[in-house]
Amino acid sequence: MSKHHKFWNEEYKSGTHLQLSDEPADDLEKFSRWLERNYGRRFLNPLALALDLGCGNGRNLIYLAQQFAVRGVGYDISDVAIKQAEKASKDLPIKYAVRSISEPTELKEKSVTMVLDMMTSHFLKKAEREALRDEVLRVLKPGGWYFLKTFLAEEDQHVKRLLKEHPADEPNAYIHPRIGVYEYVWTEETIREFFEPYFTIHKIERSYKHITKDGKPWKRRTVVVYMEKPF
Repeated sequence: MSKHHKFWNEEYKSGTHLQLSDEPADDLEKFSRWLERNYGRRFLNPLALALDLGCGNGRNLIYLAQQFAVRGVGYDISDVAIKQAEKASKDLPIKYAVRSISEPTELKEKSVTMVLDMMTSHFLKKAEREALRDEVLRVLKPGGWYFLKTFLAEEDQHVKRLLKEHPADEPNAYIHPRIGVYEYVWTEETIREFFEPYFTIHKIERSYKHITKDGKPWKRRTVVVYMEKPF
């Protein structure tokens, strides 16, 4: 069992380091409202298929299935998380598998309506991120969506310290001192360099700086990206 696998199994058993929720992510609800406002139910219907990379306990696929009857496929490295997801998804059109997102999927080419990558792919190294991007492009239908939420490096004091004190073997990456795993952080520039040759970016939304009244950072910054695979 890898260190990453062991960490997430322990988190889904006890939640020692992170506050894991059963509720859908606010950012996904916001993205769904944006899709519906701009496209109606074109991408949110029983014929749509969502792939969740790092699905955890299934909360986001469950939301899409319950609200819009969207079918789902969820991958997670944690078998504990997948067991929780399967139990919570009874009678919903969702399938789960224990697998790393660094591996190719078993999905057909151009079969997926949207891919969710929410706080997951930052654990991958450069070659793995490139392979995942290529796999997302392969499985997405033309006009399909890639919804990315990840860590943002810009104006984040936590990131600045981690990069200085615990650097990894590529720029904008470090070894997390508490978890012991590799993490990559993005800037808006690196997001555009990496994705814009392949996707149409419709929206980039940064989280707040999360600074206390006395000027101290208290929470990591994130960024959300709405990307469409061109026709």
